[in-house]
Amino acid sequence: MVEKDEENKVRPPERQYPDPTARLRAEPPKTGHSWDGIEEYDNPMPRWWLWTFYITIAWAVIYMILYPAWPMVTRATQGILGYDTRSAVAADIQRFDQANQVWFDRLNETELVEIRDDAELQRFAVNAGGAAFRAHCSQCHGAGAAGVQASGFPSLLDDQWLWGGTIEEIHETIRYGIRNEDYPDARWSEMPAYGRDGLLDDDEIDQVVHYVLQLSGQEHDADLAAPGEEIYLDNCAACHGDGGEGDPFVGAPALNNQIWLYGGSYEAIRHSVYYSRFGVMPGFADRLRDAEIRAVAAYVHQLGGGQ
Repeated sequence: MVEKDEENKVRPPERQYPDPTARLRAEPPKTGHSWDGIEEYDNPMPRWWLWTFYITIAWAVIYMILYPAWPMVTRATQGILGYDTRSAVAADIQRFDQANQVWFDRLNETELVEIRDDAELQRFAVNAGGAAFRAHCSQCHGAGAAGVQASGFPSLLDDQWLWGGTIEEIHETIRYGIRNEDYPDARWSEMPAYGRDGLLDDDEIDQVVHYVLQLSGQEHDADLAAPGEEIYLDNCAACHGDGGEGDPFVGAPALNNQIWLYGGSYEAIRHSVYYSRFGVMPGFADRLRDAEIRAVAAYVHQLGGGQ
């Protein structure tokens, strides 16, 4: 049946077209799980994601077959390719050692004082010595060789050297160490424990401490420092010098400046006089090749305080 409009024209009946957004507006199915009223849609994962996931699984299986993968009791499974990371690292180390051996030979053949005259050799020695220093020496002297204040680990950046600051003296100190029992050639000296061993009484120790404070330009008691001078000259000057200038031959530090191994306060100096100090440094003759020791000596010498 059709209707006629006001102009007696025939109008066809309305056709029902499907809504193209109906499917998009339809709610997807749910998993049936509910947490505090929150429900989870059961949407399928994108195809590209699924295929990527399947590829990673396949790659993992292939990797486990080809390369070391599963840890065992004493070693890991090797894989059919027989690849070994330890062997690869060892090969790299050997390759670099062979490349550097030419330079190490030159270091051994060159007099220590002449290393700095060869710009290329000096550059190699500083780089190689710096690497060895950071691996073996920085734990005590600090990564930048500034030492650790008031701990007995001296700075290597200034020109105050306990056992001498020439490159030969630095080399000997590194090679044999200080006050250790491993090397007969280790640098050796021992400060008396004036209080612990009863060599001086408490009043005499106070007097000599104030005299040392005076030598180093610090605040002190002049009435105590006056008799402390005679005590110092009788007991301390043989190693530390009449004016507190120190003596590198016996490893006695200077006392007339503001550089202190164990601190320059009254308490720290009194502790040193009463109990003495006995710092130990290991020798590296059995730990490093001589060329490496020479390289470390060159590195330390050029830091700024080498004599």
